[in-house]
Amino acid sequence: MSNEPLLSVVDLGIATIQDPRTLVHDVSFHINSGEAVGVVGESGSGKTLSALSILGLLPRGVGVTNGEILFNGNDLLKLNSEDLRHIRGNEIAMIYQDPMTALNPVMKLGKQLLEVIASHDGIKANSENQVRDLLSEVGIPDVNRAMVSYAHEFSGGMRQRIMIAMALLLSPKLLIADEPTTALDVTIQQQILALVSDARKKRNMSMLWITHDLGVVANLVNRLNVMYAGRIVESGSVEEIFRMPKHPYTAGLLSSLPTSTGTNRERLTSISGVPEKPWLVGNSCGFAARCSRAQSRCHNEIPPSISTGESSVACFFPIGSYS
Repeated sequence: MSNEPLLSVVDLGIATIQDPRTLVHDVSFHINSGEAVGVVGESGSGKTLSALSILGLLPRGVGVTNGEILFNGNDLLKLNSEDLRHIRGNEIAMIYQDPMTALNPVMKLGKQLLEVIASHDGIKANSENQVRDLLSEVGIPDVNRAMVSYAHEFSGGMRQRIMIAMALLLSPKLLIADEPTTALDVTIQQQILALVSDARKKRNMSMLWITHDLGVVANLVNRLNVMYAGRIVESGSVEEIFRMPKHPYTAGLLSSLPTSTGTNRERLTSISGVPEKPWLVGNSCGFAARCSRAQSRCHNEIPPSISTGESSVACFFPIGSYS
């Protein structure tokens, strides 16, 4: 049995094609078989672009400039469009942030789900039963109605359940979830999180969870990668990062989370300043302008990522290195 990770992203670079602007700088992370991994960062940090590059779904005008994306040992960046289409949905599936942009508004949902099967395996005698069983598994209360309804006839939470069913149809090895609970209220959010987690464990799937909220992934993933300004600034197990963050940005994210012991009148801690655009960072630490620990070299050098066992941090003066 191979000890190779299911997915390895190695030194990934992403930039705009015209008027080149670097959006993702040398990002590396891996996901083992059956493992759940999170990528956390603010809007614009490059986390969604990194995920979309895995499936070859980067927006027009944006492309991969360097690196490798190895899935089962094959570099996805070197595959032709037909081979990549076979992997997309069949072996790697994605749950999007807004299901209304991913579901066809003028096609009945049952037909859309059956088309997913048809595009890869061809329609079989039990295909409709397979669709119905999955809709039931994800908590759609009236499967018969869902099969003949359109996306706009359902609430946001129900549409997201249908998207999860679509992603699970072909039993992928890797499921990518791009902030699928962002637009949902807290109660529905918790239901969707539990649903995805249970489905992953039931199938022993690997998962990449993309989010801006550390609180969301605390009980969902095994390891975390924290992104800032197009770079991964800290990686490690969930337990280690929550217990003892090393990068000042990670510590800032954690301190901004509400606590169960806090009161409604308590002001949450915030990180001062605004996120730096990845293409403006240059030869510096992207977080330097917002960091209370920054010194002169932070503004003039890019901190290398230093590994210690299974964790790493890209900081010249990580928390714990000096007082």
